[in-house]
Amino acid sequence: MTDVVVDAWLADLTFPNYMDSLHQLARRFEAAHPGYQVRIRGLHFEEIASAADRAAAEGQMPAIVEYYYTSMPDALDARDRAKRPVFIPVERAVAGRAKVLDEPVVLDDLHPALRAQYTWQGELYSLPTVVTSFHLFANVTLLRAAGVTEIPRTWQQLRAACEQVARAPGGPPHAITWANNGIPFQHAVAVQGGTIADHDNGRSGPARTLDFTTDEMIAWVQWWRELHADGLYVYTGEPEDWFGTFELFAGKRVAFRLSSSNDIAATAQAAKANGFELAVADFPYNADTPYAGNVVAGTSLWLADGLEPAVRDGALAFMQFLASPRNSADYHKAHSFVPVTRSAYRLLDEEGWFAEHPYHQAPNRQMDRWSPRRPATGALIGRYFEIQQVMTRAMHDVLLTDAQPRDRFAEATVEAQRMLDEYHARHAGPALVG
Repeated sequence: MTDVVVDAWLADLTFPNYMDSLHQLARRFEAAHPGYQVRIRGLHFEEIASAADRAAAEGQMPAIVEYYYTSMPDALDARDRAKRPVFIPVERAVAGRAKVLDEPVVLDDLHPALRAQYTWQGELYSLPTVVTSFHLFANVTLLRAAGVTEIPRTWQQLRAACEQVARAPGGPPHAITWANNGIPFQHAVAVQGGTIADHDNGRSGPARTLDFTTDEMIAWVQWWRELHADGLYVYTGEPEDWFGTFELFAGKRVAFRLSSSNDIAATAQAAKANGFELAVADFPYNADTPYAGNVVAGTSLWLADGLEPAVRDGALAFMQFLASPRNSADYHKAHSFVPVTRSAYRLLDEEGWFAEHPYHQAPNRQMDRWSPRRPATGALIGRYFEIQQVMTRAMHDVLLTDAQPRDRFAEATVEAQRMLDEYHARHAGPALVG
């Protein structure tokens, strides 16, 4: 009997042995489900959307495609040669079943913040796999020496703490750093309840108009600029410099760093090796506006429509298998990714993982602040990954050339709007987004 083949294109995040672990999970799934073969192809997360578009045009779509969260509009807008939507909402495909091929369905166990992120028009479209959040990392040893007794919760408190660190005798030359990347912009606008696009950031309708000069955006840019101008924030001079900012924090040359939850394990190891106490706290908010929630990042699995029933159920079952409590918990341990489901978090807690590694509780604590009354979710904007780079270039100029925030971000808005218009021109027709 010929195996039922499930092709899965998964995001290769380029960590050591990352794809190896996914191939091992596929072999374990096959062993549990004789007659099924899972063929995994790893692609860089930036390349998956365009690769999937080409596959759809050629009639060669895999059963599963893992999109980066900023590419959700690409997945929603993807069309086959007959101009039909390429993907079916995973919730619709499950059709209320508790199990698929004896694999328990995990959709109802997802954290509400994750369900909200990947829901469109009331349906859960994809199943989150990689989940990250953004946090304040603090060198408690340096803070204590500077007389800072509490981890800051607001921008204003963080500014005051940075000033204390800078004044402390024998302290580091600067107080804080973070990578000039699109993710901090997302969080800074979200915590203030702001948006960067019309129609609720593309959530209530197609995002067609951008604005990087909102009060929320300019408040963040101005606060950041002043930290830098006053010598409190250190900019490495290179956008996207995750490693450089990590080295500054690990080397005790700053007391604070804003970064992804994905850095928690590596930072904890660096803190232990370099002899300082570490704390991981929520992304700070602007005390001048009510806290409105944080966004989540990561990747999710999308299911192709029109599959043969056996292939469809094999793909759905493999998706549930990857997100099972045991596999999700092990995924967290290996890569610091946030546990996808409540059950995975409970399993880790029951096994004593969080008691032994308390830093890893921070992402779940932050996600638990999510509320349907203030549903902060990531923007659905075509070409969002590239558009975020327009913001980082603008910020680079604000930091290093003394460009005025509102003027420079107005220029960035024009550039980004052109990119969004081009996206909609390419996706003209009966699309879900655009």
